[in-house]
Amino acid sequence: MSKLHIVVGSTRPTRAADLVVPWVTQRAAAHSAFDVELIDLRDWPLPMFAEHWGTIGDPKDPTYSDPSVKRWNEKVKEADAYLVVTPEYNHSVPGVLKNALDNVFVSFALRHKPIAAVGYSVGIAGASRAIEHLAHMAIEADMAPLRTSVLIPYVGTAFDDAGAPRDPMTEAALGVTLDDLAWWSTALEHARAAGDLTPATFRLRAAAEAAAR
Repeated sequence: MSKLHIVVGSTRPTRAADLVVPWVTQRAAAHSAFDVELIDLRDWPLPMFAEHWGTIGDPKDPTYSDPSVKRWNEKVKEADAYLVVTPEYNHSVPGVLKNALDNVFVSFALRHKPIAAVGYSVGIAGASRAIEHLAHMAIEADMAPLRTSVLIPYVGTAFDDAGAPRDPMTEAALGVTLDDLAWWSTALEHARAAGDLTPATFRLRAAAEAAAR
């Protein structure tokens, strides 16, 4: 069974994520492929990213500049797959979510793991542009961002009194996304177990040093 982290990407006091997260968590927990843990960034008041090689200490067991960053990297590393629930701020993800991803540094805790998103907005876009930016960040972290996602426009009226989505296609989209996450999580768990590649940045640095000699 894969360990799935559902990451709540907004910390605003009035966030609409609280309309979305209970439904997402319930459906993910009911999926036979996953052991689900909710990761609410409200519970992780991380410092603004400022890590560098001088704050790392031993790269095999980094200390970082703040104990919370070390705990965050250790927590993120526990998961095999990630499902991010995010709104859209200025055509991108919230700064707190970007900062949380940036703080996964040197541990490579996100590497070779799948990530998908549930986006919501008060208007028509459903956070589609934020999800696009999230995919770019995931690629840079050596993750496998999935094509499938869930877009929830007009989030204020998107759920009924029981907390279920009014549009049946929203329900279908989450089911497809969870199935895809399960497939990719299993495939990449096997791949990681067979042996990981050294990160490309290190291999390229070694090649540059060899070429300079």
